[in-house]
Amino acid sequence: MLKFDINKTNYKKIHFIGIGGISMSGLAEILLNRNYIVTGSDMNNSKIIEKLINNGATIHIGHNSKNIEDVDLIVYTSAIGEDNPEYVFAKKNKIPMMDRATFLGELMKSYKDSIAVAGTHGKTTTTGMIASILYISLLDSTILLGGELDSIGGNVKIGDNKLLLTEACEYKENFLKFNPTIGIILNIDEDHLDYFTGMDHIKDTFKKFNNLSLEGGYSIVNGDDENVKTIINTAKNIITFGLNSNNNYYATNIKYNDKGYGEYDLYINNKFIDHIKLNVIGEHNIYNSLSAIAATFISGVDIKTIKEGLKIYKGTHRRFEDKGIVQGIQLIDDYAHHPTEIKATLNSIGDKYNKIYCVFQPHTYTRTKSLLKEFGKCFKGSDKIIITDIYAAREKNTGIVNSKQLVDEINKNGQDSIFIETFDEVVNFLEKTVDKGDLIITIGAGDVYKVGDMFKTKINK
Repeated sequence: MLKFDINKTNYKKIHFIGIGGISMSGLAEILLNRNYIVTGSDMNNSKIIEKLINNGATIHIGHNSKNIEDVDLIVYTSAIGEDNPEYVFAKKNKIPMMDRATFLGELMKSYKDSIAVAGTHGKTTTTGMIASILYISLLDSTILLGGELDSIGGNVKIGDNKLLLTEACEYKENFLKFNPTIGIILNIDEDHLDYFTGMDHIKDTFKKFNNLSLEGGYSIVNGDDENVKTIINTAKNIITFGLNSNNNYYATNIKYNDKGYGEYDLYINNKFIDHIKLNVIGEHNIYNSLSAIAATFISGVDIKTIKEGLKIYKGTHRRFEDKGIVQGIQLIDDYAHHPTEIKATLNSIGDKYNKIYCVFQPHTYTRTKSLLKEFGKCFKGSDKIIITDIYAAREKNTGIVNSKQLVDEINKNGQDSIFIETFDEVVNFLEKTVDKGDLIITIGAGDVYKVGDMFKTKINK
């Protein structure tokens, strides 16, 4: 098996296929900081790519075999197909290649400790919370985030070689290629059913991930999650968190202020530790914060610093992001793309708005098809649900499902939903319909966030 040690120079020039991705760009930035020659390619330009170019990377827009003729190692994202011309050329000419997850797993070996945040929901938020704590702590950590966090100036922060923090995605079992000393499992739910055969397959994969961090490290798991309970063992280095007092880390006396921000009393092993205040909404973020506390506390961060780090964390971009108020209409954007996430997001809003207009862009055909009934029930609390075309991401439209079927499923459950195909048409509809005191929330992992920006531009003209 191919190995990579960032402290050695076996590979001086490294090329990233799909370098504009949030994780790929972070890896590229780490290598640039270590004086590697970094090249890359992607289909479209972006702010992330421009930042890498300014830091010394050579990046081609468009994929071409000529881009990789003199490179020592290729790192590729699983989002590319095997017909990608650079992938085909590299394979034919036996240029060393690693997929992104394998490369990150190898990189983790270069750090004394590493925290990997896994779970079907909440990975980016929890990683952001931990990042905020580490950023103000004495630990000079390297951070790879699946979103953008203002306090660290984007999606990556370069630190020393003592601690690496990263998200750990279960898709295609990629996180089994990692080498964490602290593994976190936030929750386990049905998702990525274009790869997994069902819940048993998903739980078995998380069980293997759980065992990775138990080899000399710690596994921090949600002790209230029914699916998580079935995959953990009773090893002494299992640490549980939740709202029940049988967990190692638990929250009690939970309250929410008028903005929906939570606060609670923190107990560790049945001992009162301190009162914690958050600047993000909802019960799901109580859970996320407990796992962040556990991970940083066992890493040596004191409770006072942990409290301050959680208090300054106000969310990463696209995670219940406040996009402003325009003519009395509140705009919010959220990355939720699974029924459980959507339900949690909408439940967190409260009753301070006259009407809630939810604009949802389904993400991938297989997820929409396999969870159609669940999607039909998760929009409770919305007064009007606008469904746009499905965002294909890595998939091709085979006709297995469409957005109108989702509209029918939602309406069957007694809600008011309509299909509007294009963003321009959505904005036109909203302009004629919403009033002062209403909320427009865009939801989805694709590019639906553009609707809020377009609405704001049009209204302000």
